[in-house]
Amino acid sequence: MTRKQWLLSGCVACTTLISTAAVASPIENYSPVTQARLENPEPANWMLYRRTYDGQGYCPLDQINTSNVKSLTPVWTFSTGVIEGHEAPPIVNNGVMFVTTPMGQVIALNAKTGEEYWRYKRALPEDLFQLHPTNRGVGLWQDKLYLATTDDHLVALDAKTGKVVWDTKVQDYKKGQYLTLMPLVVDGKVIVGGSGGEFGVRGYVVAYDANSGKELWRTFTIPAPGEPGSETWKGDDWKTGGGSAWMTGNYDKDTKTIYWGVGNAAPWPGDAHPGDNLYTTSVLGLDPESGKIKTHFQYHPNDSWDWDEVEAPMLIDLQRDGRSIKSLIHPGRNAIFWVLERKPDKISYVAGWPYVYTDVWKSIEPETGKPIVDPAHKPVVGKRVEFCPSLWGGKDWPSAAYSQKTKYVYVPANENTCGGFSGEKVPLVPGQLWLGTKPEDIGLTLRPGAKHIGELQAWDPATGKKVWSHTFPKSQLFGSVLATAGDLVFVGGTNDRNFRAFDAKSGELLWEQKTNSGIMGMPASYEVDGTQYIAIQSGWGVDAQRIQDALTTQNIGVENNVPQGGVVWVFAVKK
Repeated sequence: MTRKQWLLSGCVACTTLISTAAVASPIENYSPVTQARLENPEPANWMLYRRTYDGQGYCPLDQINTSNVKSLTPVWTFSTGVIEGHEAPPIVNNGVMFVTTPMGQVIALNAKTGEEYWRYKRALPEDLFQLHPTNRGVGLWQDKLYLATTDDHLVALDAKTGKVVWDTKVQDYKKGQYLTLMPLVVDGKVIVGGSGGEFGVRGYVVAYDANSGKELWRTFTIPAPGEPGSETWKGDDWKTGGGSAWMTGNYDKDTKTIYWGVGNAAPWPGDAHPGDNLYTTSVLGLDPESGKIKTHFQYHPNDSWDWDEVEAPMLIDLQRDGRSIKSLIHPGRNAIFWVLERKPDKISYVAGWPYVYTDVWKSIEPETGKPIVDPAHKPVVGKRVEFCPSLWGGKDWPSAAYSQKTKYVYVPANENTCGGFSGEKVPLVPGQLWLGTKPEDIGLTLRPGAKHIGELQAWDPATGKKVWSHTFPKSQLFGSVLATAGDLVFVGGTNDRNFRAFDAKSGELLWEQKTNSGIMGMPASYEVDGTQYIAIQSGWGVDAQRIQDALTTQNIGVENNVPQGGVVWVFAVKK
């Protein structure tokens, strides 16, 4: 497969369907989801993207632990019936599991047995095209579910039956706008951010009324002339500047601030959009009532590498340098591990360091946190420029996790990768790729002498020290991490199709299970009738597959032998 083919493999050639909700047996005794439950979720449930509003990806259950994880066994599986990248965590509310898949599908299951309650299938347009035909989960509120679709709609479903309650158009998919994230629900507002930065769109975050689907506010991530930050753009570049907000934000309930990650500037070469380009490659602090931008921090100005920073930072109360810091922790795609301090109206730089090799940054300004670029490794129009890490960065969208027991951050990193491309100036055609380079020109190479690629890292954010790491010699690591109170760290993400558990303190590999496909999805843990479960979707595709395609050219023995096809896997320790 050529690089052009792997870019274009995101095209969804859909058959003509009718959106349906097939009900095998309606859910009885469904537990309504309230703001109080979302702010303080029961340990047995996984109702948000990373279980809690702080985004830590931590489960307080400890029935499965370092002493018995070796006995972890599959207790049920469920085939989703579709291919491509399965990236959503299984969402669990008091014994009911909701999984979303590519192709606009939601499946409701009995979380204990795997029995299907109902299945919703969306009718997708035949001319639909994106680079990321995936979905990352449903938001929950009261007795409804909220699905963001790749044809750029937000759909409310009845949680008991899967039937559509309302369906609202967000933007126009024919112009390259689409949705891939799990909606964030705060105080009856369903909040989503748009994807599509590679099509020259203008990014945004938008909120809807959970009951009616009425739009409440919309905040663009690129300011119009006269708005704060507009001086960082030249001419009309702001109209097509990218800044997609395509992953779920995190929420500070004490200050009522949503922290949302913002993507790359468009097109890729920095001299095609001069200036710092706020608020691309930034984290925004938003008021959930009005959508007003309260504060921001830009990880790097004038993005030129496609290093979007769309994963929202984790909210962690951190003891560092002799004081308590309400921090934002973000292992960036730009290869820098960021420690920031959050206040209601300000985000301040605390510390930052490279967590994988990079030749792009010379240093970081100690007062502002602005990284100083080496111009020799910054892409421009008219020449080929190489840089490390590759355009997939030190860590792409897959999420890190934080353990409240060990106080460590666990990062699914990729080390020793480099890349490059030749920048070119091309006119924007709405609905067509607008990268600023030819897809077939994009490269991924390994550093000379590289002995591994993927690397699960454990960092102490209080000291900036790497505590341990586990390396993967011939595989990328492209999957999110789960930390548990059982002193375990779970992760998939490798091309050998294994799901693994590590000792959170030492990094020792304690357990692994081969699955049907590669795992891009996010692990979740929950409890039903006194038994703790670990759940994951296995289903390879999208960027993990594209990296795999590129690695096959590196003469290191990597083959394109990872089958696609989605399956939900659920594990428990048999008593």
